[in-house]
Amino acid sequence: MNFALKVGVSAFAMAVASSTAYADDAFWKEAAAPYQDVTLHGVTESTPPSNYIREVLAPQFEELTGIRVDIETTSWDQMYDKAIKDMEAGTGIYDMVFIEQDIVYSYLARDFLTDTTKLLADNPSLKAPTYSENNFTTFADYFRGENGHLYGVPMEAFIKIYLYRTDLFNDPEIKEAFKAETGHELKPATTHEEYGEIARFFTKWGEDHDLDLWGTTAQAHTGHPASWYEFFETIAPTYGVYNWGIDADNNYAASVANGGSMNSPEAKEAMKWWLSMRDIAPPESNASTWTEVGTTFGAGRVAQGLVYGENAGWIAADESKSLVVGKVGVALPPMEDGILEEVEGGKGYIGYYDGGAFGIPATSKNQKAAMLFLQYIGQDEVQPDWAVAAPRVTNKSTYDDPKVQAMNKELGGYYDLLRDKGYLFAGAPAYPFHAQVREATAPILYQILTGDLGPDEGLDQMAAKAEAELTDLGYRK
Repeated sequence: MNFALKVGVSAFAMAVASSTAYADDAFWKEAAAPYQDVTLHGVTESTPPSNYIREVLAPQFEELTGIRVDIETTSWDQMYDKAIKDMEAGTGIYDMVFIEQDIVYSYLARDFLTDTTKLLADNPSLKAPTYSENNFTTFADYFRGENGHLYGVPMEAFIKIYLYRTDLFNDPEIKEAFKAETGHELKPATTHEEYGEIARFFTKWGEDHDLDLWGTTAQAHTGHPASWYEFFETIAPTYGVYNWGIDADNNYAASVANGGSMNSPEAKEAMKWWLSMRDIAPPESNASTWTEVGTTFGAGRVAQGLVYGENAGWIAADESKSLVVGKVGVALPPMEDGILEEVEGGKGYIGYYDGGAFGIPATSKNQKAAMLFLQYIGQDEVQPDWAVAAPRVTNKSTYDDPKVQAMNKELGGYYDLLRDKGYLFAGAPAYPFHAQVREATAPILYQILTGDLGPDEGLDQMAAKAEAELTDLGYRK
């Protein structure tokens, strides 16, 4: 998921942000002239990319155009609650809403969003010379409708990656101790067995040396959807369980008995491995969402972890928030043997390609003015500073910018990994029932995490519950 510290843009972000106006200033002033009395209202989650919009891009746009932009950054659940209630009621409070990749199919099914491709085609005077849908990476395709039109302008895109502490992995004393204990060299893991071995070693190393150090992160909150996403979008795919274990081509089967894989042997093995890692992670892991996993790593409390890429920037380079600046390496997540080859062959994916877009609600009263703002944040010109401040890439040209290339080195090659290996990752499956199935099955997952249910029994119950929910919703016949 696309969540991080609920803070404003850091001094680091502000330092890289340019205060100069971008190309074709005359267009923006002329196009914005009819909307000088408009105040645009947007709602999004408080994340580094969203905070950058609020604190850097919105003021730039207002200075250039005279159109005021108020961006409300709030918690993940409040963001959804406010946006959905506004669009359901048709009150038109918000002119822009954050559309996370995994919820867009539900929004499209309910006709919540404005067709931005059509809006620009119908109003050519609104079309900015610096904006083109062709500038976006393929991540933009997640926000297209069945007609191929774009219903949201991408504003963040990143993968969930394997971060590791280069200072620990390269420490001669640690390397010697690891080899003496295991018989092989210390290096980033490629398999779950290797990752577990490294995790156990560093947790014990922390204990033996009286350090606040553990071997791995764990996004394992016992009452928050973050743990549900951790399992189904991060852990399960690396065992070959894709699309939550639901087979949409087989009557939306979830259980093995009916042709699904949510409770398959691979899923159960994945769950047991994840629990074993949780048990040797820092004590805050039972209450960790995507936010706390990032702060745990940034505080230097773990040797390795699976962390959302949007956090990589401040963890690796922001000394005001991170204790491991210059000590971070990146790699693909660990996988079972054969999974990488399977995914490279076109089946499945190895992890989550996350992100979101800003969309215009169909109920907005200021759609044309909002379209100007969405084009502004979608330009190639604004992307490099944004990508440096909050590691997210939505435009193809961003990778080649000198600022981004310099930041790539600080991030241990994260942008290279995103560009070259991003195709191995995938967004959430195109399920309009996304939230319903998650909410139906998450309480059972929490019982597994608290130990009230065994992993095998729990996954059996989750598969049955998913099928019952899909039957009630009319998908299973």
